[in-house]
Amino acid sequence: MGKFVVKKTATGIKFDLKATNGQVIATSEVYTTEAACMKGIESVKNNCVGGVEDQTVENYEVLKHPKFEIYKDKAGELRFRLKARNGEIIATSEGYKTMASCKNGVESVKKNAPDAPVEKQD
Repeated sequence: MGKFVVKKTATGIKFDLKATNGQVIATSEVYTTEAACMKGIESVKNNCVGGVEDQTVENYEVLKHPKFEIYKDKAGELRFRLKARNGEIIATSEGYKTMASCKNGVESVKKNAPDAPVEKQD
C-alpha cells in the first residue's frame, strides 16, 4: 500500500504520495501550515476518482472536475495533474517519457491514495 509523506521544506510544508515501492507518484504544492497540507491530502483522497483528460490530442474531450489532466511539459515530457472539484490543482506528477507510463502513474494514484496512511518526516 502507498503512503502520504508529509515533510517540511524551506518555505513551508508539502506531501508526496509514494507507491509501495517508495517511488513518488505525485507531489503537492508547498503549504504554509500543516493543517492546510492535511486538507490537501484529504482532497487528493476524495478527488482521485475523476476521469482522465488527455490534453496531448487535438480536440480532446473536456471533462468535469475532479479529473486528471495529462499534458506535455516544456521539455516534451508527459505529466499529469489532479484537479479537485473546484478546479484547483492538488497534486502533480514527475515527467514521463511514454503515455503508458504516465497513465500508470494516474492509475497508481487512484489505487494508492484513497486508503494511504500519512507519515510525517522531519
